[in-house]
Amino acid sequence: MLTDPLFYATAVPAVFLFGVSKGGLGGGAGMLSVPLMALVLSPAQAAAIMLPVLMVMDMMGLWAYRRDVDRPALKVLIPGGLVGIVLASLVFGLMPESLVRLVVGVIAVGFCLWRWLPQPVRRSERRPPAVAGVFWGAVAGFTSTLAHAGGPPVNIYLLGLKLSPAGFVGTVVYVFAVVNACKVLPYALLGLFTAENLKASLLLVPVAVLGMGLGIKLLPRIDAALFYRIIYALVFVTGLKLLWDGSAAFL
Repeated sequence: MLTDPLFYATAVPAVFLFGVSKGGLGGGAGMLSVPLMALVLSPAQAAAIMLPVLMVMDMMGLWAYRRDVDRPALKVLIPGGLVGIVLASLVFGLMPESLVRLVVGVIAVGFCLWRWLPQPVRRSERRPPAVAGVFWGAVAGFTSTLAHAGGPPVNIYLLGLKLSPAGFVGTVVYVFAVVNACKVLPYALLGLFTAENLKASLLLVPVAVLGMGLGIKLLPRIDAALFYRIIYALVFVTGLKLLWDGSAAFL
């Protein structure tokens, strides 16, 4: 793997875009990382390589956004996320690789379709109920454990809070700093932290630092609309490819 040019052709842009998105846009484009890397690796191996890299990004984000966080949101999203991690960990070890590819593909395509469909107008100015935060937190913990794709469920909940851009990004950073740290134990028990995977993670850390730093710096001026149009298109196409690959095992 470490000598395969295809690994770097997918992993480097995936990590860089994840860093830029996590640092400045709330991590939405992070969905691209595992689906893109899963084109040349198994989804489980891609997720294992990404986890240490994400934890480095988390440390940068915790410092950069230490004053920008919605604490009531953390109180509902994080407990839900822990439940999702446990459920995903139980399922992860039992799911064949083809089914994991299907799940990741569904997550990628489904979120793009949700983003592109007309959104209902929110009539109420009240804060979303706590149960909604726990639910979306659980979905985020589940999808994050399988494919580091927990951003969309968290974003769905946070969009209803109408936070400032920094508050939105900071809250996402804090949620996943906890979620990612809690995923270390189940990943280790599943035997995902091999020497080769950890070496790959180490090689990708500089890319992560560069992307995260750029995202933090560009937050006040980045054109989020254009960035997301490009990323959603890439996520959608990659998700379709994974759906095709995963379904082939069942045909």
